[in-house]
Order: sequence, then structure tokens, then C-alpha cells
Amino acid sequence: MEKSKFFVFFAIVATFCMHTIVVKGLDYSWHYAHATFYGGSDASGTMGGACGYGNLYTYGYGTNTVALSTQLFNNGASCGQCYQIICDNGAVPQWCYPGTSVTVTATNFCPPNWNLPSDNGGWCNPPREHFDMAQPAFQQIAKTQAGIVPVWYQRVPCWKRGNVRVTLNGFNYYNMFLIWNVGGAGSISQFWVQGDSSGWVQAFMNWGANWMVNGVSLNGQALSFSVTNTDWQNLYFPQVVPNNWYFGQTYEGYSNFY
Repeated sequence: MEKSKFFVFFAIVATFCMHTIVVKGLDYSWHYAHATFYGGSDASGTMGGACGYGNLYTYGYGTNTVALSTQLFNNGASCGQCYQIICDNGAVPQWCYPGTSVTVTATNFCPPNWNLPSDNGGWCNPPREHFDMAQPAFQQIAKTQAGIVPVWYQRVPCWKRGNVRVTLNGFNYYNMFLIWNVGGAGSISQFWVQGDSSGWVQAFMNWGANWMVNGVSLNGQALSFSVTNTDWQNLYFPQVVPNNWYFGQTYEGYSNFY
């Protein structure tokens, strides 16, 4: 990092340091990247996404969301993680709103565009660390006329209303579990399911925040969940799902990762 850029960075973030919350396992170091925006002024174009959250209003993520480049997305393992982002006012003062920051949740993937060079349109090409932010989130730190701005970012804990939630999808022997509203690290590393008449079965990440148990019938059983986040903290929800459940329902756990 150039010496001048180093001091500019600390001038930008000094105001935020007193509010830093330490959560074991999170990498709190600051990193340099770039940010663009997508989805329109109402963020309608951000709904759905590669993490599988669907309607981001329904699932509590709103418009402070972001699509991550390949380098950050980690094949979906980063879904649900939260990042504090600051526009680098020292580099582009004509575009940044000084003294501002925004915290966003990873809900989508920004794919590479190999038809364009990485420094001229192919912003999400590996190995670039890039944030394609929902437009309302981008507008909190920079003017949209900029198109792209340099930013500083860090992982931060996610704060959610209520507890971890799991939506059950699938059919017959194909069981899909969408894990959302995850506090703390925001992302999941392991998920286990137990029926009241069967043993524990490990689910595997299928895509985004969707975890799959295939070849096992869980119908008619009360279900217990064991959820481990990417900080290796574990929550156990015994018989959180009654035996009369059906696909399409959502169930709330007993706690969250705080």
C-alpha cells in the first residue's frame, strides 16, 4: 500500500473505530476493493440471486445487499456475510460522501465478464475483490454518476431480528433447507438434520444458502437441526419442526449467533 494512501485510509475510518464490535473468528482487517451498483433505484433487480434468498424484503435483507465477485463469493460459502464499506474519499472526493459507511449483506454473485478487461468493465473478473452493490446501498456512500468507486471494506457481524430461520423445500426423498436470518458470521459451514425416528444426517451445500439432504425421507417426523456457522459456533434446535410439517414452510430456531 502506498504511504499516502495508507494515511488517507486511516483518516477516513477513524470515526468508525470506536464502534467496532469484536466477534471471535471474524477477520476485522480492512481491505481495498472497488464497488459498482445494480438493480435500479428501488433495488427490484436484486431480488432472487445466487444465494437463494428470493424476495429480499420477505427474508429481511432489504436493499442493503451486495453481489460478490468470484474472489469473495467463494462458491456460495460467503452467502449471508456482512461487510462495512466506505468510499475512498481520498482517491475520488468528487464522488464519495465523506464520513459515511454502509453495511451490506451478501445475497448474490457478480459473475466475471471475460469479454472485457478487468480494469475496464470486467470488474468482477478474478482475482479482483469487487462489490456490485444494490443501488440504494451504493447511494449511501457515493454518487451514482461515478459508476465505479474505490472502497475500503471489512467483515462485520450481522445483526438480525429474531432467530435463525430454516425454510423447507423439495419433494419426497429430496430435501432442501434454506438457512437464513443468520446473525454473527452470517454464513454457514455445516448443517445437520435429525428426524425423531431416525439418526443425524449431514446436509451438503447445494447452492448459495441452500443445503440438501438427498435419498432420505423425513416426512412425518419432527425435525431437529444442528447449525454451525463459519466461525465454528454451533446452535442446536431440538424438534424445532413438528411432525406435521410440509414443504414450503419456514421454522424459526430458538436463538441466533450472538
